Amino acid sequence: MIARGHSVELVCPPDARIFSEAGRYGVRANALPVARKRPFGLLALARFLSKHPVDVIDSHSSTDSWLSALACGAMRIRRKRPPVLVRTRHISAAVPRDAMTRWLYGKATAEIVTTGEAIREHLVRDLGVAPERVTSIPTGIDTVRFAPGDKIAARRELGLSSDVPLVGIVATLRSWKGHRFLIDAVPLLAHRETQVLIIGEGPQREALLRQIGELGVTGRVRLVGNQTDVVPWLTALDVFALPSYANEGVPQALLQAMLVGVPCVTTNVGAIGEAAIPDHTALVVAKENAVALAAGIDRLLGDFAVARRLTLAARERALAKFSLDAMLDRMEAVLVRAVREQRRA
Repeated sequence: MIARGHSVELVCPPDARIFSEAGRYGVRANALPVARKRPFGLLALARFLSKHPVDVIDSHSSTDSWLSALACGAMRIRRKRPPVLVRTRHISAAVPRDAMTRWLYGKATAEIVTTGEAIREHLVRDLGVAPERVTSIPTGIDTVRFAPGDKIAARRELGLSSDVPLVGIVATLRSWKGHRFLIDAVPLLAHRETQVLIIGEGPQREALLRQIGELGVTGRVRLVGNQTDVVPWLTALDVFALPSYANEGVPQALLQAMLVGVPCVTTNVGAIGEAAIPDHTALVVAKENAVALAAGIDRLLGDFAVARRLTLAARERALAKFSLDAMLDRMEAVLVRAVREQRRA
């Protein structure tokens, strides 16, 4: 958005990773106590908006959406024109149907963006949000950065073996990403030499390490933590697995793997199906099912023709529908429309 001529600033807690990373991307970040729904966070945000007028706020979680909506309301009470609020919802978890939540998604919010059509349909069907106020815009991926590369060179760069099958997942270590089912699948694989790479950090790390030890697969599963650049890790893989069982929009890591040219096995959860079309762009298996997941991995490792067919179709679809430019075009249109509607009012 900055490259398109817009002024963009972040408001986030001082200990948030996005705050520490912002400078690397040339984005101004403002540290405010907005990690929780607390009065002092609301007051801090309201003061910030009064001193730093903006046209639109794009909120991305429950906490920042509530604080932003209430801060804008406080500005109206003080007869100051607040920015418009655009609520971006990334996950497919159910939204409460109480009166306050309906206010947040209704009167308090000018436009709603979801990262998948399934999430949009949920808001319209179950929360009663007007369809014209909700737009599905999957997160866009940089198709230049995420492109097929040299697998052998990537493994050499990362110090990985060149002669064993590698299966990997790139995801925050949250329960609903399904890492434990991938670990459970390891002893079930017919390709006994397969190794698994788990890229990412999160609250499930210790539980996953215990599980790896209890199953006796310490030598076959590695947790490598967060990586500044995941491209070589994806390039090194033979199979990308994402066994999520809840909350997904269209996952960025799945699209990244597809663009890099890695065959994928995943589940039909949330809006994953917009990218993972069964037996066309990915193998789609039952969720929370290590047996089905192992069978899918084995199929991709053992049938080059199937893996190649899925890989080509997946990359073609990702290029057509999930590019960064496509996302920015649609997101820019929503933000501009929201501001124009407010000015008309």
